[in-house]
Amino acid sequence: MMESFRHDVIVVGGGGAGLRAAIAAVEADPKVTVALVSKVYPMRSHTVSAEGGAAAYVEGKGDSLEKHAYDTVKGSDFLAAQDSVDYFVEQAPLELTRLEHWGCPWSRNDDGTVATRPFGGMAVPRTWFAADKVGFHMLHSLFQHSLRFDRIVRYDEHFVTKLLVDDGAVKGVAALDIRSGAMRMFQGRAVILATGGAGKCFPFTTNGNIKTGDGMSLAYRAGVGLKDMEFVQYHPTGLPGTGILITEASRGEGGYVLNAEGERFLVTRDYGVGQKAELGPRDMISRAEILEIEAGRGIKGPYGEFVQLDLRHLGEAKIMAKLPFVRELSKIYAGVDPVHEPIPIRPVLHYMMGGVDTDVRGATPLPGLYAAGEVACVSMNGANRLGSNSLTECLVFGARAGREAVAYGRGASDGQEARLRAAAEEEGARIDALRGRKRGSEKIAALRSEMQTAMESGCGVYRKQESMQQAVSDLARIKSRYDDIALEDASKVFNTEILAALELGAMLDVAQAIAVSAAHRTESRGAHACRDFPQRNDRDFLYHSMVFHEESGPRLDKKSVTITRFQPEERKY
Repeated sequence: MMESFRHDVIVVGGGGAGLRAAIAAVEADPKVTVALVSKVYPMRSHTVSAEGGAAAYVEGKGDSLEKHAYDTVKGSDFLAAQDSVDYFVEQAPLELTRLEHWGCPWSRNDDGTVATRPFGGMAVPRTWFAADKVGFHMLHSLFQHSLRFDRIVRYDEHFVTKLLVDDGAVKGVAALDIRSGAMRMFQGRAVILATGGAGKCFPFTTNGNIKTGDGMSLAYRAGVGLKDMEFVQYHPTGLPGTGILITEASRGEGGYVLNAEGERFLVTRDYGVGQKAELGPRDMISRAEILEIEAGRGIKGPYGEFVQLDLRHLGEAKIMAKLPFVRELSKIYAGVDPVHEPIPIRPVLHYMMGGVDTDVRGATPLPGLYAAGEVACVSMNGANRLGSNSLTECLVFGARAGREAVAYGRGASDGQEARLRAAAEEEGARIDALRGRKRGSEKIAALRSEMQTAMESGCGVYRKQESMQQAVSDLARIKSRYDDIALEDASKVFNTEILAALELGAMLDVAQAIAVSAAHRTESRGAHACRDFPQRNDRDFLYHSMVFHEESGPRLDKKSVTITRFQPEERKY
């Protein structure tokens, strides 16, 4: 019989948002127990790779909650839900202060005040940092604090494959124990998805291999809409070849972006960033780099053309004090020492602004299901996220989802165990049928490669209607071939081929949602830059796109944008 575990709240994902949600849940009620079910050991979650910082208002530095909110809404190209933004900016300084109390070593000024650095699209420096290893320190602090609570029970290396729904509400999950190959059932009155993004839908990304859209697909398959999926963020400073991120902090500390002629083209040419120059928003700088390369001012290399990030004028002392990890990454992976040479850079897929549809509480339309972090779309980021808002978002909305899930659970009933077990066992049979399934004619790697090629050609930094429509068609064909994949490995223990197959299925769901959403939006807004329609069109497209799963394919719908204080205006810097 399938092993079953019962907890009050089930958190899927052990990164920043998941850990914060789990802590908030057990702090909200001294009797609540939480299952923290994670595909990887929590310290291997992708939060650990964040480098630059976390945004929050600091008193006495010329900043205000109003300014932080306005910068975020403007950066979103006015597609952000302004109630979510207001809640975020109010809670941000409280969360970062709390994290310091838990051990996060924020860098300090000589007078003892918290140090901040400027980040793109922000009016004042409000990015808290710990040198350039912020995610590492944040995740350590959260993980260590979580160990204080024996009511947070970890189930590491469990891959959740299905949400268990009973009587119209989520009552648990089915998960594959990666180490043993056994399927397990986790019952609870509420489930929080905190599984991160889906960057591996694209071939060239800063994201690690674990970011395959699992949580987005789980919600999508359970009938929850995916919101604003066309808005995928390219980061302007990735290393050619590997996609490894060179943090925005390198520009925040004064780095220059140069073309082949040694020109600071963000200063000398009109790319919409104005006086912000290198501290313009990510979408604008990524497009500027592409245009420079297309104009013949790029530098040819073994992995295509690139531009350069110049830190030499900062000097070795400042680089070692503020950007030691940037120097380490550049030397190891690009073969250059930024103290003496510019770093080769090009735009690289970085972040999903879209995700599982939630409200400001982290609640989805499906009772009992919550989401937080990059997997969720609380509509805080709209069409373009400002750098350093995302780490704070994990804390703010992870905490909110944890508290809300506990409150919901107090009034919810347990699901009917026999029905839940039947659904979990049916899911187990589906997974077992994949194991060693040699009769198929399709290979996982080939389908994944075709998917990534379709996404890059159709949904890159710049888009065209023809290429987006082609991507929609290509992805539909690739998806239709997925059921015919062949798997060689029939073993149970650490069967990574099974994982790759399941992850590919999730990525295909997400890729289709991105492409279908992008193709329908005949305007340019934030990260969605359509060359056929270069202007923003508030009359026809000031709404959130919604994609719903149906057997015949993705179904499009729309949702209104919550606008309170800040009316849409031309976005310029």
